[in-house]
Amino acid sequence: TSKDLKSETTTPGRKSQSVVTGSARKVKDNAADWHNLILKWDRLNDEGSTIANNIVNLGLNKDSHEKMQVMMESRDTSSTSVPENAIRNSSELEEMCDNLLSVVDKMTHIVSKMQKLVSSEKGIIDLETFQYGTGGRQSPLFQTWPTSQFADVSSKLYEAYNQELTLKRDILQELAHTTNPDLSMVYLSCWLYQPYVDDSAKLLLESLLLETGHRPV
Repeated sequence: TSKDLKSETTTPGRKSQSVVTGSARKVKDNAADWHNLILKWDRLNDEGSTIANNIVNLGLNKDSHEKMQVMMESRDTSSTSVPENAIRNSSELEEMCDNLLSVVDKMTHIVSKMQKLVSSEKGIIDLETFQYGTGGRQSPLFQTWPTSQFADVSSKLYEAYNQELTLKRDILQELAHTTNPDLSMVYLSCWLYQPYVDDSAKLLLESLLLETGHRPV
């Protein structure tokens, strides 16, 4: 679903009539936050992909024009003026790069929030260790997962998106300066298909939402 999730006041299944409080409520809220952050990331990824395509198209056109200009100047050494459309293309390219930078900055903010979710889950484990000892609580917060599994899933999701963010930054740095069409296509493909956010990451999220009752069993 593409809709934002809101944490409900009840747990799934047989606990559906009881109010979720304490650690369970916090874990459930965190699961909803994971869904909503990833939803925002996906929207930004689509937006960035469109901008990146425009950068590549304009950059390749600019390179072709510059090569043509060099050929013309070699025939007419008196030509020193810069064509108006070349200036316009450079201005448009700079604006698109700024737009892509803005997208990456927003993605960076999302990943920082993801890191805080990991810290939150680890804090819940520390609290339960204090309450129940090193063995933790004996009964699961929801259906079957021990509390530590929520922290483990959060850590894996964060690592995936943090690696993807690093790749996005590299693409941002290289995209406008690349004149090789094949290499440009590789960058565009990597941006769109996100190699570090694979099916296993999507499965982790769905499992988290299912365990916490955000998805029907």
